[in-house]
Amino acid sequence: MTTVFIVDDHASFRASAKALLAADGYDVVGEAGDGEVAIGEIERLRPDVVLLDIQLPGLDGFEVADRVAAGNRPPEIVLTSSRELDDFGRLVAGSAARGFVPKAELSGAALQALLGP
Repeated sequence: MTTVFIVDDHASFRASAKALLAADGYDVVGEAGDGEVAIGEIERLRPDVVLLDIQLPGLDGFEVADRVAAGNRPPEIVLTSSRELDDFGRLVAGSAARGFVPKAELSGAALQALLGP
């Protein structure tokens, strides 16, 4: 079972994403509301995938992605936002993330499509 860690500053989105991903067979092992906490928890829990909101208080998702990717055995990182991919220009493509899924389109199938078999 693929383990997932969710990073988003909205508790309601974290709860919704957790329920949705769990229903699709993912094991959500943790969550955080900001980047600083997330970095430490990701290092401790070592999930397979990090679902990471771009717009966070303090460190933004791009900075968190870069820091997490620089660690030992980094997880796959999938960025998300309530905004569309076009709103971030080339920042997503130039980031350490595997890809981007809009929050409105989040599903286990969307993650699987980015991550592959």
